[in-house]
Amino acid sequence: MIQQIYPSATHPFSYELNKDMHFAAAHSIPSAEAGKCAQIHGHTYFANVTIAGDELDASGFLVNFALIKRLIHDRFDHTYLNDDNEHFHAQSAEYFPTTEVVARTIYEITQNHLDQLANKPRCVQVFLRETPTSYVIYRPKKTEQPLAATQIQDKAAAPDA
Repeated sequence: MIQQIYPSATHPFSYELNKDMHFAAAHSIPSAEAGKCAQIHGHTYFANVTIAGDELDASGFLVNFALIKRLIHDRFDHTYLNDDNEHFHAQSAEYFPTTEVVARTIYEITQNHLDQLANKPRCVQVFLRETPTSYVIYRPKKTEQPLAATQIQDKAAAPDA
């Protein structure tokens, strides 16, 4: 993989790790304003997840890189994102599987898992490239907490969510 340089997230932590991965996925954007993107099409997404913290775990890791790959790559590779009703739905633009929403979802999945770890690392940035010329960076606000899976499902089920 080519060495990538990403915009950096400012944080107060001692350690920072970055995990690069790619996954192939299809999606469609259920909006008339989406133009050609309203049709089913695919991308080879390139993702970089930045995790930071002050404490290492019992193995000497901030987080095991393989864990991050399992959380993200294994979940999304060769999928149709619109079928993932836990994270995406057509009732609200906030949950259409746009690159912005996919980046936020990667953050939520990652941080929900990190919250279970004893050393409490934080996901501070998700960089998601959809095409060679287009990418999104998602950085949570300092006070932001990721939505739990049940909260995401509740919002999806709400008629005016």
